[in-house]
Amino acid sequence: MNHEIDITQARIDTPGCANVVHFNNAGASLMPRPVLEAIKEHLNLEAAIGGYEAAARAHDAVEHVYHSISKLLNCEPDDIAVIENATRAWDMAFYSIPFEPGDIILTSAAEYASNYIAYLQVSKKTGARIVVVPNEENGQISIRALSNLIDKRVKIIAITHVPTNGGLVNPAADVGKIARQAGILYLLDACQSVGQMPIDVHEIGCDFLTATGRKYLRGPRGTGFLFVRRGAIEKLEPPFLDLHAARWSSRDHYEVRLDARRFENWETYYAGKIGLGVAVDYALAWGLDQIWKRVSALAGSLRAKLMDIPKVRVLDLGVVKCGIVSFTIDGHRPEDICLKLSQLNFNVTYSLMEYTRLDMEARGLESLVRASVHYYNTEGEINCFCETLREMVLCG
Repeated sequence: MNHEIDITQARIDTPGCANVVHFNNAGASLMPRPVLEAIKEHLNLEAAIGGYEAAARAHDAVEHVYHSISKLLNCEPDDIAVIENATRAWDMAFYSIPFEPGDIILTSAAEYASNYIAYLQVSKKTGARIVVVPNEENGQISIRALSNLIDKRVKIIAITHVPTNGGLVNPAADVGKIARQAGILYLLDACQSVGQMPIDVHEIGCDFLTATGRKYLRGPRGTGFLFVRRGAIEKLEPPFLDLHAARWSSRDHYEVRLDARRFENWETYYAGKIGLGVAVDYALAWGLDQIWKRVSALAGSLRAKLMDIPKVRVLDLGVVKCGIVSFTIDGHRPEDICLKLSQLNFNVTYSLMEYTRLDMEARGLESLVRASVHYYNTEGEINCFCETLREMVLCG
């Protein structure tokens, strides 16, 4: 579809819209009915004839997910590995890189805790150094500073496209240009961006990209994927191998797969894999350009209305802002705000300092509220949400 999104149909397709105002799409979106039905259908088949037999019968549907994701990212199906979650997909890429003492890991100030903990672990084990690229005044990674930090010691540039704690969108393609010119590996955590905006791995220029099914793609939990550029596949061996990722070719030898599936393992969530493929197809049918247009508009409207509420501070950084809206209310703990809203059937969440420590410490933030909209949300829901917050402020 290239026309405007049919919001009425999108909400009919989304059973959860009848129950809650769901502004936690950066956590886990409400699944559309086709995704739910595809998962249930395969689980029913497993119960009826057995797990192995169901997988064999659903072979084409299982394989289809690779083609769907390749369309989503503008790559080839062989460049995709489907993994149980985005964190494990990221780990499989990062831990495949052979670091040595003195190697430099360039990263951003908006890094998620799981990623930064991995940097710290590898630094401790190998002697590699972590260097955080400074931000511009607007909060996004400084491309000039990144360029100035490039030298022969840099082993990888690893950044988060959209941080977990706000609407910032880092300039991923500008980072990619520097990585390509220098011949440095580039790992992009796109967990929060895939599904809400168009993503083209060739335009971005990354060697690896990781994402999840449960967030803006509206797929099932327990699904994620990894894109690996063809040249990188051949150079890097995953940290874990099994009989799916490699072949036991003789008593003392094994041969690793030639495609990105070398980063997978044998056992997988087949119903989830099928559901993920349906979710990607569903997003592609609406059109990522149209999704991004609507998500941006809704988030902009939410920010503007929040700014009109006394004691509310909107905290989003960056030149380009996405569907995640972060804020605090003076005199109210974010955790308490989320609990009160939940009791009124508004789904939001909060982000703690330890999730994005470098950024939150620099801004003096202990925690914040995160509201993340999607295309199936409405202006009416935003108005109702903001009126509820206004009453909360007035009531103390």
